[in-house]
Amino acid sequence: MAAFYVALLALSVSLPLLLLVAWKHWRWGRAARHVTVVVLGDVGRSPRMQYHALSLAKSGFSVTLLGFCNSKPHDELLHSDRIQIVSLTDLQRLAVGPHILQYGVKVVFQAVHLLWKLMCAEPAAYIFLQNPPGLPAIAVCWFAGCLCGSKLVVDWHNYGYSIMGLVHGPSHPLVLLAKWYEKLCGRLSHLNLCVTNAMQDDLAENWGIKAVTVYDKPASFFKETPLDLQHQLFMKLRRTYPVFRARSESSDPGAERSAFTERDALSGAVTRLCGRPALLVSSTSWTEDEDFSILLAALEKFEQLIDSGECLPSLVCVITGKGPLKDYYSCLIHQKRFQHIQVCTPWLEAEDYPLLLGSADLGVCLHRSSSGLDLPMKVVDMFGCCLPVCAVNFQCLHELVKHGENGLVFEDSEELAAQLQTLFSKFPDPAGKLHQFRESLRESEQLRWDESWERTVLPLISDT
Repeated sequence: MAAFYVALLALSVSLPLLLLVAWKHWRWGRAARHVTVVVLGDVGRSPRMQYHALSLAKSGFSVTLLGFCNSKPHDELLHSDRIQIVSLTDLQRLAVGPHILQYGVKVVFQAVHLLWKLMCAEPAAYIFLQNPPGLPAIAVCWFAGCLCGSKLVVDWHNYGYSIMGLVHGPSHPLVLLAKWYEKLCGRLSHLNLCVTNAMQDDLAENWGIKAVTVYDKPASFFKETPLDLQHQLFMKLRRTYPVFRARSESSDPGAERSAFTERDALSGAVTRLCGRPALLVSSTSWTEDEDFSILLAALEKFEQLIDSGECLPSLVCVITGKGPLKDYYSCLIHQKRFQHIQVCTPWLEAEDYPLLLGSADLGVCLHRSSSGLDLPMKVVDMFGCCLPVCAVNFQCLHELVKHGENGLVFEDSEELAAQLQTLFSKFPDPAGKLHQFRESLRESEQLRWDESWERTVLPLISDT
């Protein structure tokens, strides 16, 4: 009788375990060619995770992409029959109560909501997670992976605590808590990717996390824009933004003219206007890690050079993006009384942004990494369009921008103003320094995202 009860007890313990193992094997069988990509942020403003999803789909995986749908993703993502986008609810902070309580409520809601979405989604072999933001996503994705047999892949773009530190200060309790959480939970992943060798070294030395560097590379649609498409883009944008409108009427009443180009009424041929302004482009998320007062001060100095008789072109400066500091900088811009410089701050459709970069004369990057360990993807995209770049210096920028080879690096507004003067001094003369940088970028034969991803990421998930 005792043996019977022992056997019954063993069965009662082992049966649930056997059922759990069988269930996980069943889930794994269904999940083998499916991946969930998680962005606890706006999918449309998370290009690297969009690229991961597209590359996974091209490699034969079906993909569920979880994230906030505040901005339109790229068309290729929307039209893929292998990618399903599932919207997460973005809970705004409470308008009342202590700041830490507001933040706590939001984190708890996000944790429960994300876990529910993950459990309802199709079983996945892998969960690809963007970090930051990793609080609470890392722990939630790990827990869901344990339940469903999914392996967690964390893609380290930066450190979330360092971004919080820009707002609250490095010694704020929330920042210290976020750092502890990120360091602890970051070790739960099966595979880690990161954006620079400097971050790879830091993760290994200070976090005990082994990561593989996967550099940001431009997607295939970042390329120089043909002149006729430039004209179409300028004519489209001129309806909303006056800086793209022609400064003078054409002698041919049937011609179609923008600030930069003109289409002949009879032949349909597009030409660049003689004496056109130079087109300078910068993109931003309007956050604390980008100080646009540097660019504004440099533009003031550039205007003074023109007023003093320097042979320089007028400028159209287009700053694209959305973010919390946009209203602050827009106010500063409106206070300027430029005579030779026009500034606009549009939010462009996903398909128009590459066309704008491919039409511009110079890109400016003001991104200073909060950790000093990530690289600005905007520069990667500019290089993909063979667009020369001036970028503000920080710790690991040399992994991307080679000063004097594919761009220029500056420390402050004085140095940026001097670089603008040098680059535009012979504009648009092909003998100028600006044209030399563009030719260098054309000849560099840059590796594109798809090829880089197939070399670095695909073998990692195929082997495991």
